[in-house]
Amino acid sequence: MIGKGSVNHNNRRFIAKNVDAERTDNNVVFCNDNIKDVYHQLFDDAQKNYNDKQTRDDRRIEDYYVKIRTGKQEKLFHEVIFQVGNKDDMNARDENGQLAKTILTDFMNSFQERNPQLRVFSAHLHMDEETPHLHIDFVPFTTGSKRGLETRVSLKKALAQQGYTGASRSETEWNKWVQAEKEELALVMEKHKVIWKELGTHLPHLDVLDFKKQEREKEVVQLEKEIVRIEDKLSQLKEDEEFVSLNVDKYYNNDEWQVPQPQPLMNTKTYKEKLIDPLVDSLKSVIKNVISAYLRMRNKYRDLQYEMDVLKSDNNALEYVFKGVKKDNAKLSKNAEDYKHLREAIGSKKTDEILEKARAEHKKKSKKIDYER
Repeated sequence: MIGKGSVNHNNRRFIAKNVDAERTDNNVVFCNDNIKDVYHQLFDDAQKNYNDKQTRDDRRIEDYYVKIRTGKQEKLFHEVIFQVGNKDDMNARDENGQLAKTILTDFMNSFQERNPQLRVFSAHLHMDEETPHLHIDFVPFTTGSKRGLETRVSLKKALAQQGYTGASRSETEWNKWVQAEKEELALVMEKHKVIWKELGTHLPHLDVLDFKKQEREKEVVQLEKEIVRIEDKLSQLKEDEEFVSLNVDKYYNNDEWQVPQPQPLMNTKTYKEKLIDPLVDSLKSVIKNVISAYLRMRNKYRDLQYEMDVLKSDNNALEYVFKGVKKDNAKLSKNAEDYKHLREAIGSKKTDEILEKARAEHKKKSKKIDYER
């Protein structure tokens, strides 16, 4: 499965409710590198070469890590989570859980070699939850790029360099890579006498997709509420800004802030000390307060604007996923109905024989493709 990625959770800098802290010592840390250091290692040379070619300062990249973190085109890093079995058959507290730990360890030990374009910087095997599972966080990068940095962040290009090219919406580079990693994990499992029961690989249960659809709907609604909340804050900030402007305008017509006329027979020194200096001091105080308020407001406005842009981006992505789930759901409904009619027409036994033969042919074909590769 795909994770949002929380390195602090993975390395247990904070303990979630589902974690048994007494078993945390049983966790395995394969690597826990600082992601900023990894970015410097991967991209500093390419960044320097790129900057050396620029004739305009505004096109130079000061810090590639910051550029990706604050940009919208690529994620800073990606996370995948691998698990063998569930809490009932591979519970972390019994011997089967230890078997799952061994399998996932063997799988992880060859992961980086198998995926040279996915720089793993954090990998943790958790034994302090119900079922052993492996978090792998990585930075995908491509080399030899003709545009921008020669070495740059790109999940699509990184997977393409490893031999995974997309063919359709359901057969993307990512989906093909995930399937290949699952099959690799299955081979490791077989070495330890564990067979992959491919639940839901061909015909996922309709209820599962209905649940996913409902969850996506909830997330979209929540994001839309968050966007409305931030837009209200931005609107309030604009009203505050107009309020400040109106109050500043009052100073222009207030006698208190006009340059006073010298009194009769008042010399220059007395005029400066008694009348001008106090006025200047007052103006300095007002200006200082106005500038401070403006800077606070500007920074808050920028933070809210950035937060809203991120939320809108996430919202668009969720809506796209939600549309895909709805299409898959409709397609699955038709497949399920066809499957039902097939069983009624030729019988359950004959249907199972056909499906089993199709699975065997698919597995054989997949292995052949791997060997040719």
